[in-house]
Amino acid sequence: QVQLVESGGGLVQPGGSLRLSCAASGRTFGTFTMGWFRQAPGKEREYVAAFRGSYGTMHHANSVKGRFTISRDNAKSTVYLQMNSLEPEDTAVYYCAASRTSLILSRITQSGAYDYWGQGTQVTVSS
Repeated sequence: QVQLVESGGGLVQPGGSLRLSCAASGRTFGTFTMGWFRQAPGKEREYVAAFRGSYGTMHHANSVKGRFTISRDNAKSTVYLQMNSLEPEDTAVYYCAASRTSLILSRITQSGAYDYWGQGTQVTVSS
């Protein structure tokens, strides 16, 4: 069983920055595909970014490309989401997700491809 614990959410003004963290248990973290998703009130869960462990590649949704960056520290079994130039439209609950397998590109955006989920952390962008 893998447990994911997110932290780092909060209230920030437009244009500000936040860094989310997701600490994972499990001895094979390095091979996981780790993803970030978000869900705004009244909307479906949306893919944000993914890091494919076995390939060492990072991927970002077009809506956040150039503003958000996913990274990971295998020694700490932690994945991060650095969020810059935040906009009110980024307001959502952000979820960390993990897949035991290294997902192919066509699947990293699909929430159903991930095996484990964190509890979510609220990000609110407002003046």
